[in-house]
Amino acid sequence: MTRKETSKGYFYTKIEHFDFEKFYTKKMRFSLHFLMWSVFGILLMITYQLAYHLTFFEALMMTVRMTSVNMSVFYIFFYLIFPKFIYLNRFNSIIYLLLSCIFCGFLWLFVTYFFSKLYVLLGIDISSGELKGVISMSANQPLREAISPKRLLSQAMIIFANLSPFFFFKLLFEIFRVYNRVLKIQKQKASLEIEKINIERDFLKAQLNPHFLFNTLNNLYGLTIKKDDTAPEMILNLSEIMSYTLYESDTDKVQLSKELTFVQNYFELEKMRYPNKENITLELPNYDCSSFMIAPLLTFTFIENAFKYGLKNKKNPFLHLKIELKNNVFVFHLQNDKMIEEMSHKAGGIGTENAKKRLQLLYPSMHHLTIHDKETIFKVKLMIDLN
Repeated sequence: MTRKETSKGYFYTKIEHFDFEKFYTKKMRFSLHFLMWSVFGILLMITYQLAYHLTFFEALMMTVRMTSVNMSVFYIFFYLIFPKFIYLNRFNSIIYLLLSCIFCGFLWLFVTYFFSKLYVLLGIDISSGELKGVISMSANQPLREAISPKRLLSQAMIIFANLSPFFFFKLLFEIFRVYNRVLKIQKQKASLEIEKINIERDFLKAQLNPHFLFNTLNNLYGLTIKKDDTAPEMILNLSEIMSYTLYESDTDKVQLSKELTFVQNYFELEKMRYPNKENITLELPNYDCSSFMIAPLLTFTFIENAFKYGLKNKKNPFLHLKIELKNNVFVFHLQNDKMIEEMSHKAGGIGTENAKKRLQLLYPSMHHLTIHDKETIFKVKLMIDLN
């Protein structure tokens, strides 16, 4: 696992954290629309003056007509027609889109014809150049001819060229808005899932205390009766475990060194219940890991299950745990024996499933978990990128 593989893209992160609702107010919406049509109008007016040599007034009137035509089609499509798409299935939406495009084409022709009629009534027309008399020519057509299918086909490319920039930017904007909303919903869902998992983690801690305390206190009682010198060390280990589970593991991340200390204390206390300790081994990094952070109690379920279901084979009981840190990757190796007829220890148990959920939510694409559940041996290997 590399940093490149596990990190999100720059633009993905920017979109995810962008507060669209706060940004896109009514005032901002009006400003953006005004800016879009103003830029279009200025460019169109310059084109009329430079390419067709129109006077300022003629260029202004032509710009007003073309801008008004495009605005009419744009707002009718996106604010009256487009919202209905969400209620249609795929096939119907395609048919609806085709019919909407044809309708918008006829609408464009009709509004153009309307403005031509209006300008003629006001005595406005182009007096010279390539476009001389174009308004009168347009207004003098019968309405049936001005918005006929033949006229639509002949003007299709012009209509497309005029409307495509606005439609493109609007669709791009809507895609961005929807994507932003989807990311926020996913983030909220993930937060709820993490909260649920944290509740399950707290339940796990509450479950740990009575079960674990009962066994540990029994061992302590036996040691004190025998006046064993290891009793004070055992009490200290128990105290550190209780302090960690009650106070330090309530945060999202803890220092890796503290998590390893918890694992070691728990391991040593559980180990004391077994007379044959040679085959119960623990290997931890022999250097300071305080600079690394990790979610608390991630591996506890696997260790607890190993002591609960392992060490049952009378011929060869064993439990080996090794934790390493390689190139900023936390590596957890655990294997224990298992009776052939032991059926309760399954990789899909509730505790294991909860651990998988936590890993998926807290370290998406940053972990790799492998579980081998065979007849006589159970293995767990977990790798987490701590970058």
